[in-house]
Amino acid sequence: MRRRALAAVLAAVVAASACGSSDRPEVKAGPGVTDSTISLGVLTDMSGPFAPTALVRIKGYELFLGELNARGGVCGRKVELITKDHGYNTQRALDAYFELEPKVLGFLDLTGSAITAAIAPDLIQTRALAAPVSWSAALLGNPHMMIVGGTYDIDVMNGLDSFKRDGVIADGDTIGHVHVEGDFGTNALEGSAFAAQQWGLTLVDKSVTETATDLSGQIAALKAAGAKAVVLSTSPAQTALAVAAAAALGWRVPFLVNVAGYDPAILKSLAAEAVMQQVKVVSPIAPYGADAPGPRAVAKAFEAKYPDVEPNGAVNHGYAVATAFAAVLEKACGSKDLSRDGVLRAFQDTSAVETNGLTGPLRFSLAGRPSATQSYMARPDNTVKGGLAVTQKLFESALAKAKGTRAK
Repeated sequence: MRRRALAAVLAAVVAASACGSSDRPEVKAGPGVTDSTISLGVLTDMSGPFAPTALVRIKGYELFLGELNARGGVCGRKVELITKDHGYNTQRALDAYFELEPKVLGFLDLTGSAITAAIAPDLIQTRALAAPVSWSAALLGNPHMMIVGGTYDIDVMNGLDSFKRDGVIADGDTIGHVHVEGDFGTNALEGSAFAAQQWGLTLVDKSVTETATDLSGQIAALKAAGAKAVVLSTSPAQTALAVAAAAALGWRVPFLVNVAGYDPAILKSLAAEAVMQQVKVVSPIAPYGADAPGPRAVAKAFEAKYPDVEPNGAVNHGYAVATAFAAVLEKACGSKDLSRDGVLRAFQDTSAVETNGLTGPLRFSLAGRPSATQSYMARPDNTVKGGLAVTQKLFESALAKAKGTRAK
């Protein structure tokens, strides 16, 4: 009887273990993966110039992961973040990266172009997947980089196409482009150069350093050149300076601004009125509160969870990146391989991620190609949550299609 009782207890334990294993399947694991958790790194600027955006974007990650974990996580494991602040200092970022890297499966966030460039070689060695806070086409050649949404050049092409359809510019016109030196500005300029080539435009480009605090000379030169529109691929502070310089000259030229060069804080500056009148912002990510299923659901959940936090587009950015990263992890789970190599294989095999309008449909399986080619257009508006009012929902221009065809 005692033996039969013991056998019955053992059978119950085995059955319970079997039930647990069905929720948490046996998989090949890598760094950052335990029987109960998957750890992802966030290496961002929480105390430097990009802190306001970074702190809101982290809440976007947390919002999605909270929902994901409530559904059971990935492979029966909760997905958690390990966050490090680099204050936008490259050496500090490298120190934090080497501390984080052995503890995480991959990186949900790498903030800063110089920082990403410094870390990129080690990612190739360690085989970790990373999602940089960048839409630079220069990163598309790195198989370890997940770029969520269209690149800077795609956005500029879509934005200029919108300007042309609205009659702001026409074939043969002159346009200007003020761009910050580096990957961001260089890639954005490729978009306006392609448009100029296709439409016979005269393109006058002016570069500025990341630390430039006076853009009046560049704006005056573009006014003298007769530019009908100006593209700005600069920092948010420089965007305000450029628009203020045009206003001081009495020049009501339309500005097209990459979303990386826009911060709602501009609407509290002296340039606010001119910005609202003259600027359109083009973005691969939905502005906060956009009228699409994904953005609506995110806004409702965000305001319920963080009622005292002022939202901006970084909420949707964080939620969209987390959505895409989780889709890759779930594909890796399906192959029972949560090693870094397994995640990379899943990433390169991910051909469809639906974000319900947070971005265009995402596809990572085409090496060297943007994951999406659609953009939103919006105008700055200080009466709207997030500071941007959508003027055109997701669209893809003929220019973006043409360049995509050439890239095949």
